Amino acid sequence: MQETSIFTPHLTADGSFTFFSSEFSEYFHSTQGAKEEALIKFVEPCQIAQKAQQPVVRLLDVCYGLGYNSAAALEVIWATNPNCHVELVALELNLIVPKTAIAHDLLNIWNPPIPQQLENLATSLEVQTNRLHAKLLLGDARVTLPQVQQSHFQADAIFLDPFSSRRCPQLWTVEFFQQLAGCCAPSGRLATYSCAASVRSALMTAGFKIGFTLPLRGRQPGTVASLSDADLPPLPLRSQEHLQTRAAVPYRDPQLCDPAPVILERRQIEQQASPLEPTSRWQKRWSRDKL
Repeated sequence: MQETSIFTPHLTADGSFTFFSSEFSEYFHSTQGAKEEALIKFVEPCQIAQKAQQPVVRLLDVCYGLGYNSAAALEVIWATNPNCHVELVALELNLIVPKTAIAHDLLNIWNPPIPQQLENLATSLEVQTNRLHAKLLLGDARVTLPQVQQSHFQADAIFLDPFSSRRCPQLWTVEFFQQLAGCCAPSGRLATYSCAASVRSALMTAGFKIGFTLPLRGRQPGTVASLSDADLPPLPLRSQEHLQTRAAVPYRDPQLCDPAPVILERRQIEQQASPLEPTSRWQKRWSRDKL
């Protein structure tokens, strides 16, 4: 799954830049605003400003990419509490991505010393300062995440930011989410840009409670999850009903090693055999109600 093409910056609506993946045929961030997405879809739902009141905040960044979610979190944490110590574990498949972002100075939209520290992370894979201990684990997240779990790391915030489930189902499965649950502190939160019913049902099957997050510039909302349902914004009725359709059949990867086509085919077979309401019927009902 290594990206072989050269990444070039693409301007998004808020003035920040992102990359396009030719392998997955998707942008790394919303073209409505890459920096805003990091804040609205990840940092704010995980209540990073509130958690920064703690002496230590632990972050797990799944699919680190250009480093925007971690950078946004660090900026909010240290603006709130300059003495807060951050433990960051970042999982990334392709080291070329953060290195290219640094080469194009894309992290300079955040306050110092964040750009320099994340440059050091991409170079050395580990950073240790008086306020930050960060590790960048390279490889398939299904392989590196168990290392995090075995170290008894308990994240206050988990940023789940793979490419879409249609393109990269490996990191949206019940089994992978079960591993994430094992790395989540009891009061921790997980945030993702996805509002797919399959993703939400997989999170619930893995033991998470779920809520919705605000859309970015009027587009799709995201999802926030926690092992506790305290203060989670409830899903709208339409989204609740979506979870009762075949769209909610989750992706599964029993041994955490199957390639994408196998995972996609397994779900398709399960959907065809499912007694749940066809998703098209749900769509027609809600479209009719709008008339």
